Amino acid sequence: MVLLERLRHPNVLQLYGYCYQDSEDIPDTLTTITELGAPVEMIQLLQTSWEDRFRICLSLGRLLHHLAHSPLGSVTLLDFRPRQFVLVDGELKVTDLDDARVEETPCASSTDCVLEFPARNFTLPCSAQGWCEGMNEKRNLYNAYRFFFTYLLPHSAPSSLRPLLDGIVNATGELTWGVDETLAQLEKALHLYRSGQYLQNSTAGSRAKYQRIPESSIPQENYRCWPSYHHGSCLLSVFSLAEATDICESHTQCQAFVVTNQTTWTGRQLVFFKTGWSQVVPAPNKTTYVRASD
Repeated sequence: MVLLERLRHPNVLQLYGYCYQDSEDIPDTLTTITELGAPVEMIQLLQTSWEDRFRICLSLGRLLHHLAHSPLGSVTLLDFRPRQFVLVDGELKVTDLDDARVEETPCASSTDCVLEFPARNFTLPCSAQGWCEGMNEKRNLYNAYRFFFTYLLPHSAPSSLRPLLDGIVNATGELTWGVDETLAQLEKALHLYRSGQYLQNSTAGSRAKYQRIPESSIPQENYRCWPSYHHGSCLLSVFSLAEATDICESHTQCQAFVVTNQTTWTGRQLVFFKTGWSQVVPAPNKTTYVRASD
């Protein structure tokens, strides 16, 4: 409870309050009231869009940066598994701080500074002050790599972002970066994605022509694509109308798409892609684009 209060951060479960109750049935009872989150289910996360999986990795990067520079010093999570985290409106938050440790590991030489993991070990330097340099930070970072980054970060990402994301995975897996550089690279990926700079240049002349039908939608004629925001249809986020057109061109069954007024956490618009437009119906706040006949 004290750690939740001292380590307040958007990616630490929010503590709303607490009460102390001393009754005859249960003496010395302390009850904490926190925000409610959903358990992290890795199998489900692997089936979600890359954009949502990237948000979790970015949340984790921001959390680890906060823990490395917290008011208490560098904090490490000794029990670092998905079950120690919850999702609140798409943001990853640590909920269990029972196994958090603030003290760095004392050492006489680097042989005292071995980070042991099931797959491999790392030896860190021993500082002149007699502390293992960055051990708390590096333990958090490698656990983030082996439990989250390696599964959630690169798969089905935009192809132009893959080198940057692969670099983040490789550097955290080898502990060649600290949390500052890791977060800087994650924020760079967010900027490229949110600004549309990740889009590879394509010749606009090669795109098919689409007829715009404002205030309309196509209720049927769905097809499935992956990863979709909707199980029974192809619902994807786009940066621009040009990207929506390129996606439709890349799907052989796509003949039309419907731009909604819904946006994702990065501000990208959600678009339904359709196999045809035999039934176009009025729909406020939606715009239909149908492939024009040659």
